Amino acid sequence: MSNVVQHWPGAWPVLAVWAIAAALHLAGPRRPRVRYRAREAAAFHGGVLLVLLALISPLGYWAGRYIWVRSIQDLLLAFAAPALIVGGAPWKVRASGRPAERSGRRRWPAWPVTVVVAFNVIWLGWHVTAAYDLAATNPAVRYLEYVSYVAAGTGFWLQLIGSRPALPPARRLALLVGTAAADTVLGMVLVFGSAVVYPAYRGAGHHALSVLSDQQVAGAVLWMGVLPAVIIAALALINGWLDAEESDQLSRDLDRVLGRTPVTPGPPRAVWHARSGYRRPTI
Repeated sequence: MSNVVQHWPGAWPVLAVWAIAAALHLAGPRRPRVRYRAREAAAFHGGVLLVLLALISPLGYWAGRYIWVRSIQDLLLAFAAPALIVGGAPWKVRASGRPAERSGRRRWPAWPVTVVVAFNVIWLGWHVTAAYDLAATNPAVRYLEYVSYVAAGTGFWLQLIGSRPALPPARRLALLVGTAAADTVLGMVLVFGSAVVYPAYRGAGHHALSVLSDQQVAGAVLWMGVLPAVIIAALALINGWLDAEESDQLSRDLDRVLGRTPVTPGPPRAVWHARSGYRRPTI
């Protein structure tokens, strides 16, 4: 147990500063119209805490010794922490609690598919042998990897669960499934591979298992570890999609009861707007 918990030097001051900042933020305005910010703030600070724990806890130390631990670290930095940060959406409200005003320009990022593809390229690219081993031995490259994971992950989740996504649920769901498939292929390559893919981990203190076994466990972690976030996001997308369809059906039923007819021919349907989501046509 001492080998697990002893690698915390220098981490406690950072965690203490974060805890104070989080407490002050969560204990902010308590007016009813901004009460919802507490949940968003909790999600945002939870994402920041995951980033800190991935880097300065024993997880960060053992990630340099075992591939499967590094895989956990990668999942936290690229998937879990950015999802919570985007779920918190600290940019969605002003300090007064009022929603931020919309501008006439499209907000970055404006190309959802490009952003998701870029995330997958970054995610898979850092798992190529040359880049993976270089990050394991070069601190500067390793921190570049950390920053790119958090930045790309934040952009990725903004396209799927952001406050104003630019794509309808069906397309976001397709992008989510495609990302899960790419990660599954990566995990399968590591699980079923018979050769060591990351030779930089040879002699890195593998006492409990061989490098090949470590690599296979890491593949299983990547394969299964991404599923919880993907499943939760997929269920949320499907639920929102069904709610929109049910709302549209209810509107049509009310139109029939009240004897109203739509201006345009055919039944009114929910129309997807890139900036405001589903909106029923005016009748």
